[in-house]
Amino acid sequence: MIKQAIIPLAGLGTRLLPLTSVFAKELLPINGKPGIEYILDECIEAGVKEIIFIISDKKKMIKDYFYNDKFYKKIIKKKKDARIIKEYKKILRYKKMIKFVYQNKPLGTGDAVLKTKKFIKDKFFLMLLPDDLIIKKNCSKSMINIHKRYKSSVMASMNVNKKTVSRWGIFKLSKKLNKKNYLIKDVIEKPSINRAPSNKAVIGRYILPKKIFSKLIKQKPGKGGEIHITDAIQSLIYENNKFVAHTFSGKYLDCGSMHGYIKSTLEIAKL
Repeated sequence: MIKQAIIPLAGLGTRLLPLTSVFAKELLPINGKPGIEYILDECIEAGVKEIIFIISDKKKMIKDYFYNDKFYKKIIKKKKDARIIKEYKKILRYKKMIKFVYQNKPLGTGDAVLKTKKFIKDKFFLMLLPDDLIIKKNCSKSMINIHKRYKSSVMASMNVNKKTVSRWGIFKLSKKLNKKNYLIKDVIEKPSINRAPSNKAVIGRYILPKKIFSKLIKQKPGKGGEIHITDAIQSLIYENNKFVAHTFSGKYLDCGSMHGYIKSTLEIAKL
């Protein structure tokens, strides 16, 4: 069973400027609820017991959001509002599950994952990228079921328009396991249309093995001077570690861009 999840939150959120010049993008409301809470609720429903946030000093307001007890207690003492009491109880529940680690230099997702090394206890853990919301179906829960079935690492997959493959990490697949699951042979970052091995894109949900830390420790920075998690995953695949691409059933929303953020709010408001 997957009991731990990590969520990288140290990114600057430049696609959502000017909002993110003063505000953490993960706290921006999506239909009246901070975006990060959708990710937390997905984890809880999937059975996760501990969640590790990777933040930077510039994103300290995320920690403050979950540790604002004095504010809530003061308000509740003055006004016994049922809605506020309910919100405070929810925050307390989240708070009990969350640990914080810091990534103050923007050295990539691989570096963010490496910061959690001393906290990961089990052989596998879940990673969720907060820009990617998946609604209507719990993607993490279905991935955990796939992990149990195949005793493998799992990465979320979505079919994309072939004309847009250069925007995504794209799977090269080796074997079809069933209608929604494939063994992964390779992951190609943002290939041209002619070089794309498929139209199945990597989406921000991963079940990763603890052994990935041994790869990340030795890994040299790649493009942009960053340590890319994809490079470590490729190294493990080349050593015959099993990774399954799982085509999820929910609806994908990109809330990391201004257009996507607005669209996400409208889509969730329909639910």
